[in-house]
Amino acid sequence: MQEHLPKSLFASHSKRIRVGSGGIMLPNHSTLKAAENFGLLATLFPGRIDLGIGRAPGGDRLSAHLLNPSNTFSEKDFYQQLIDLKEYLKGDETPETVHEKVKAYPLAEILPELWILTSSGGSAQFAAHFGMALSFAHFINPVGGPEVVAVYRDSFKPSAELQEPKVNAGIFAFCSEDEQKVADWVTEFDYRMLHIEMGATGDLPSLEEIKAMQYNMHQRARIAYNRGRFIAGTPDVVYKKLTQFANDYNIDEIMIATMAEDFEDRKKSYELIAEMFR
Repeated sequence: MQEHLPKSLFASHSKRIRVGSGGIMLPNHSTLKAAENFGLLATLFPGRIDLGIGRAPGGDRLSAHLLNPSNTFSEKDFYQQLIDLKEYLKGDETPETVHEKVKAYPLAEILPELWILTSSGGSAQFAAHFGMALSFAHFINPVGGPEVVAVYRDSFKPSAELQEPKVNAGIFAFCSEDEQKVADWVTEFDYRMLHIEMGATGDLPSLEEIKAMQYNMHQRARIAYNRGRFIAGTPDVVYKKLTQFANDYNIDEIMIATMAEDFEDRKKSYELIAEMFR
């Protein structure tokens, strides 16, 4: 069956790699629809699908309301959505609930692995309560992550799907054997983050234009803060920093996102990082 899947479906081009969402901002969506989409993926690619779930609207509230007019932005509603999602995925028929009559299809034999995403720490309690895995977005918030993970581990309640706490953390990273490329990437990335935070649109200036820029005190403070959101360097530097990062978080899995103007530089960065941990 996989031979006939759309070429755009990445999982159909791989055999072992896990594929998933990074993630579904659940309050923006129908829980039933999310369960059916991921139930289908888990049926097609059993044991390889991750369902990352977020609580934030992922944008402005007007857009979030238009995506899901019933969204109240309340923790109580998100809590109920998590209950509903698990019951839809498992095909539970809890009496006197919607699940007694409504089912999500297909029902996968191996459920997608459920992850709760957090950048502030608030959603870590949901992950611990429901026995779900936790992913901390260090690339969004470089402060307090290890403490959030420690609280999650202490509060974790085993579930049928996950018996022990499971955590990863996401960070921006760039690796090159060329020190000048690393320096140029950092220069561009400093500006890229400011560009996003200012709500600017359009293409980035050239590297030479960025190098000539004079930043004010507020911008320099933001650059200093944002540098905590990424790791960059030559292979030996990146290896040491990623290892320390994993030790700080007490995790054995890191998610890395690399943004680079040149695709070959981006691909080479991933290859170098993969090789150092092979």
